[in-house]
Formats: sequence, structure tokens, C-alpha cells
Amino acid sequence: MSRKLHEEELTPEGMDAAQSAEPAGDPVSENEVALPAAEPQAQILQEEVERLRAERDAALADREAFQDRLARLQAEFDNARKREAKERSEFRDYSVASTAEAFLPVLDNFQLALASTGTAEQLRMGVELIVKQMDEALRSLSITPIETVGAQFDPRVHEALEMVEREDVPDHQVIEEVRRGYRIRERLMRPALVRIASNPKQTQA
Repeated sequence: MSRKLHEEELTPEGMDAAQSAEPAGDPVSENEVALPAAEPQAQILQEEVERLRAERDAALADREAFQDRLARLQAEFDNARKREAKERSEFRDYSVASTAEAFLPVLDNFQLALASTGTAEQLRMGVELIVKQMDEALRSLSITPIETVGAQFDPRVHEALEMVEREDVPDHQVIEEVRRGYRIRERLMRPALVRIASNPKQTQA
């Protein structure tokens, strides 16, 4: 009987029955399904790392370029400041030289007058010549004296030292210049120090 059973198992019908009788087995777990997806995920992460590294390298390169440009700009600024200081110094020297040049002949005549052994009249004439040269030097710099004697007192350009009673001249007319005043073009350098008339007749009137 056992031989018969064995033969039946070998028949197609028996083999089908045996296969259908085998247990189905355990289902595939989720972990076993996710394993094939791990490799693409690692690739994505690797690409992200490479991208961040590239961004870092670019940022470092930009930083170095910025520092280089900043250093160049600082050097250019320092050079420009030095050039400006040099130009200011040269302009100041030129202005001083141009101003002093006008007074050199005056100084020459002063030295000649000191070395002179002439008479008092000759010395006086020499001093008058020096004063004339000084006025010319000042005029070459647009510096002119303020009108005084004979002019009406003007508090904008005159400074009254005292008032002198005079009936022969108009009231508040300048009768004496004590110290000359000067203006450069239209700007007052210093007022003229003067004495002015006080006419009692005009004051009473």
C-alpha cells in the first residue's frame, strides 16, 4: 500500500497536490523592500555634499577677491590722500613765494637805506620811495588803502580814536589818519584808525 501511495505522489496530480499543500511562507518585510532604495538616497546625499562644497569654494573665492579689491582701494585712497597733501603744500609754497616776491624790492631798498651815509633829507626821500614801493606791492595783491582824510566817517571801515572840535569842517568828517586801514578787493582787512571832527555849530543845529 505504501508503494501505491508513493507512486501516486509521483503522478502530476500528486505533485500538484503536494505543492498546494506546502505552506505559503512569510511575506516580504518592509525593510527588505526599502533596501533597494538606499543606494539612490545615498547618491542624492553625495550630490548635495558636492554642491555645498562647490558653494563653499565659490564663497571663499569671492571673499578673497573682495579682500584683494578692498586692499587695492585702500592703497588707492592712501595714495590719493598723499597726492592731495603734496599738492596743497606745493600750492601753499607757490602762494607764499608769489606774495613774498612783491616785497623783495622793498626789502632791498630798506637794506640800502640802512647802509646809506647820506643826509637826513636823502634818507627821508629813500623812505618815501620805500613806502611807495610797498603800496605798489600791496596793490599788486589787490590790497588797497581805505580813504580817510576828507571822507565822512564810516563805522564800517573807520575806527574813531577821538573827536576833535572843529568849526571849519563838516561834523563827523575824518581830519586825521592815525593808522592806515586796508581792504582786499571788497573785504575789509582792518579798519583805519582816525580822528574825526565835531562841529558844534552843526551839532546845535
